[in-house]
Amino acid sequence: MEKENVIEVEHLTKDYKRGRGIFDFTFQVKKGSVFGLIGTNGSGKTTTIRHMMGFIKGDSGSVRIVGMDAWRDAAKVKKLVGYVPGQIDFPDVGTGTSFLRIQAELLGLKDFSYMNSLIDRFKIDITAPLNRMSKGMKQKMAVVAAFMAQPDIYLLDEPSTGLDPLMRDTLIELILEQKAEGKTVFMSSHVFKELEDTCDEVMFIHNGHIVNQVKRSQYESDPHETYSFIVASEEEYLLCREAIDRFIQRYQDGHMECWRRHRHHQFTVALPTTRLNEFFALLSQFTVSKLGSEQYSLEKYYTTIIERREVA
Repeated sequence: MEKENVIEVEHLTKDYKRGRGIFDFTFQVKKGSVFGLIGTNGSGKTTTIRHMMGFIKGDSGSVRIVGMDAWRDAAKVKKLVGYVPGQIDFPDVGTGTSFLRIQAELLGLKDFSYMNSLIDRFKIDITAPLNRMSKGMKQKMAVVAAFMAQPDIYLLDEPSTGLDPLMRDTLIELILEQKAEGKTVFMSSHVFKELEDTCDEVMFIHNGHIVNQVKRSQYESDPHETYSFIVASEEEYLLCREAIDRFIQRYQDGHMECWRRHRHHQFTVALPTTRLNEFFALLSQFTVSKLGSEQYSLEKYYTTIIERREVA
């Protein structure tokens, strides 16, 4: 049986003019899934999540959370959602202890055992004044506030911002635990590994438009292979770049990155496995060193899609 949609966005547009905003967004998020959103700064990630929270009303289109209109029923929606905003701005209530106590009262939380376990996992000194906490500590406080009542839905706007690698791993574990319990998570991020480790589906956005939406199986089983190598000289760098560019343009199914670094002329090329013999024949014309293969990751998939769009 197909799972129900917890989040439904239909033709959502918010135009801030001069090309800024989000335009004709349509997508659904299934119950019990982790859905990721990735894009460059200013591409519309925060705007999308703020619509879901009922902070912004779209110019057109709709956002529904478990069937409720996110704008008209914002008060009801907020009671169902654990939210980590993109910019943490705590009220002036003194210490972390005071803030979490107020949050618990607002949520009607009676059992504090889970909240206390989160405080321990994220190693937070809640007795510290909020205005003296570091960026990372404030981020951890926001995560605890969002998760402590264990709601059915989480809206997380770049939740790992400011966290060190160990705390990022703790956050990933927490998200996967909630998923295992059937909770639904919608999260934006600029960290590809974070999305790879957690998401069932990832949506790419660019300049306010949806570019692609991929399931985990699509990029994990993508028939591309990625190779990196160095050529010997500036002359060969220019000739090789031109030759590979023609090769990719001919088939329209690959991607190339190239750059100069410390007198080295380096390339990274992603191609379907069916093109590799022809590609290696092309490379034989040049003096190539340090040839190595890389796993075709979500980041490579994203880069390929965005590069194709820029060329189009």
